[in-house]
Amino acid sequence: MAAAAAGVMAAADEEAEALGLFTGIGLSEAKARETLRNGALSALLRQAVLQARSALGPALDKATGTLLYNAAARLRDPKHLGFLVGYITRREILTDLQLSAALEYVRSHPLEPLDAADFEQACGVGVCVTPEQIEEAVEAVISEHRAELLAERYRFNMGLLMGEARSRLRWADGKTIKNEVDLQVLHLLGPKTEADLEKKPKAAKARLAPAEKQKVAVVENGEVGTETRSLLEQLRGEALKFHKPGENYKTEGYVVTPNTMALLKQHLAVTGGQVRTRFPPEPNGILHIGHAKAINFNFGYAKANGGICFLRYDDTNPEKEEEKYFTAIREMVEWLGYQPYAVTHASDYFDQLYTWALELIRRGQAYVCHQKVEEIKGHNPPPSPWRDRPAEESLLLFEDMRKGKFGEGEATLRMKLVMEDGKMDPVAYRVKFTPHHRTGDKWCIYPTYDYTHCLCDSIEHITHSLCTKEFQARRSSYFWLCNALDVYCPVQWEYGRLNLLYTVVSKRKIIRLVETGAVRDWDDPRLFTLTALRRRGFPPEAINNFCARVGVTVAQATMEPHLLEACAREVLNEQAPRAMAVLEPLRVTITNFPAPKALEVLVPNFPADESRGFHKVPFQPTIYIEETDFREETDKGYKRLAPGQPVGLRHAGYVITVQNIIKDASGRVIELEVTCTKSDVAEKPKAFIHWVSEPLACEVRLYERLFLHKNPEDPSEVPGGFLSDLNPDSLRVVHNALVDSSVLSARPFDKFQFERLGYFSVDPDSKEGKMVFNRTVTLKEDPGKA
Repeated sequence: MAAAAAGVMAAADEEAEALGLFTGIGLSEAKARETLRNGALSALLRQAVLQARSALGPALDKATGTLLYNAAARLRDPKHLGFLVGYITRREILTDLQLSAALEYVRSHPLEPLDAADFEQACGVGVCVTPEQIEEAVEAVISEHRAELLAERYRFNMGLLMGEARSRLRWADGKTIKNEVDLQVLHLLGPKTEADLEKKPKAAKARLAPAEKQKVAVVENGEVGTETRSLLEQLRGEALKFHKPGENYKTEGYVVTPNTMALLKQHLAVTGGQVRTRFPPEPNGILHIGHAKAINFNFGYAKANGGICFLRYDDTNPEKEEEKYFTAIREMVEWLGYQPYAVTHASDYFDQLYTWALELIRRGQAYVCHQKVEEIKGHNPPPSPWRDRPAEESLLLFEDMRKGKFGEGEATLRMKLVMEDGKMDPVAYRVKFTPHHRTGDKWCIYPTYDYTHCLCDSIEHITHSLCTKEFQARRSSYFWLCNALDVYCPVQWEYGRLNLLYTVVSKRKIIRLVETGAVRDWDDPRLFTLTALRRRGFPPEAINNFCARVGVTVAQATMEPHLLEACAREVLNEQAPRAMAVLEPLRVTITNFPAPKALEVLVPNFPADESRGFHKVPFQPTIYIEETDFREETDKGYKRLAPGQPVGLRHAGYVITVQNIIKDASGRVIELEVTCTKSDVAEKPKAFIHWVSEPLACEVRLYERLFLHKNPEDPSEVPGGFLSDLNPDSLRVVHNALVDSSVLSARPFDKFQFERLGYFSVDPDSKEGKMVFNRTVTLKEDPGKA
């Protein structure tokens, strides 16, 4: 008890001492206490204040205190703190401008020792700007803008004069420049008049036409449009903090070694300062909506910065890889509108990776281990008894692994490091007697992701290794391995995954859905794989726009599917030509048809813009309308066809009126006999309905959500597991729908708006005589889905 009490008292004394130090440099008590809550900052500030007091005495002026606080708060590498505080206490860094330059200098020169003369020149140490120099600089700037000043007087932007004068005299005091500008402007213009005091009218902002708004706001077909900034604005958040190529060391947490700067110089010689990214999927499954975000981020960021992006298959697990996955992945990348700079494979580098593994062993950084997989699983496995075996022994054993002298699971090569999540000595190589689809039987040992990924990035001189947040625990091993081998080390940046509600995307779970018959295959339109979205009719532009709107943030993004559907509507409204289709046909006979044979009706492909063309549809005495567009009895809100209530036929120029209702034996309405009147002489009807004549028979598939709950994988929401949460109404097939003949030449994935029904896409199941359409989205969002 006494020891505990003494400890509490010591902590209180230490806090009181620090509080006195911080208030002694001019911090308010509230600010000082706030600083104390930040352990790292308070430790640095305490060190800085004590160093300053040893040089200047206990009384520090507020200006010095402010510089000390800013140095401690903004310095990324604490080893340079004493160096900077020395310049502050010697009164060689006097302004925040100089301190900012000093902080930038030490950030850009991570290796010690720093070149003091170069540092002082970069920070304006010893530079003395005289009042005469300030006067001359301001006079020159005002002279350049004299005409505008005389015309606009005090409405002129004085900040422009300040900025130009500051650019001429970088280390001049800002207040002194402002006072000189005010004095010389007053001398030129005289005192302000009443007219000068009137508010300047605001200039009207030019309003963008809808088409122009879209051009700025979206990335079309994966291409960066005329405004490169639009993509970067939408790839917001972390992307804006990225380092420039060759300035990897400016990234927080990046590990600098004595060889770093030389390696970065070689890297820049190879790349010419070009941004390089990569999209590295495993070829053991189909890409889904989350991958679309990764594709857009990697390819989009490179393209927006004039760089290149590799498509690199991480093909290090031959047991699960199939050729169909390689083909489908590339197809989806290109479907989204991106062309890889090069298509590479981790297996391209197997020889180099093996050579580096030998070097890692020689350097004492890797060893051959015989612990079983079960023994080293989890975060607290027992230490390997083979961790300290001699390098020569591990080299011989690793060679035996390569020659197939060990069975699977009998030996692994492990790296000597502890990862962020506490995992110790991750595996670099394991034995697998499985032929590789590209290298055949050459190898029976294969590298792991932890070993392969960063080294492939290094080989390809990737500048920004962009990956999802779950790989943050591997960042330390990423930097460690490159530095352990003295090879170029890229920067790994993590961002939040993109997830959708009401779906599953894991390969294992989609395979279970296929095996149980819940869905047909990986491209079933109820899934959110990219092949499924394409089959359902989602345009690639809509997926790209959705990813851009979600943005790139550190936090995981879990989105409602209706947000993706809204993006699809925007694109399809501009892209999908109109057609007319009837899902539940009701035969209608026009008894007074105005011509002896069928007429041709011109229908605009896009009614809002008739310059985009027309298509012809036949109009004859027999037409078909939707069953739901007719009622025998009306109510107050009903506006469509009924006895005594005519309707117009869209695009035909006629209004029809019911004359006779024909029913079958059960009393179901099977046909209507109507008369027609030209629209220009008939009374304007309450509604216009769509119709077809001489139609094509087709099948229409109407999709709803595959799962009933938002999170079908969450046991608290769905205790019975995701397979128990299937929506029995996720697919309704209309076998005998009718569509107008304008779609006859359509091919799979062609898209249409069926007027009043929704957006539809031609399914690959279509065959001659029976087209199949998938409904992509309805025309309007279902309010129940929001």
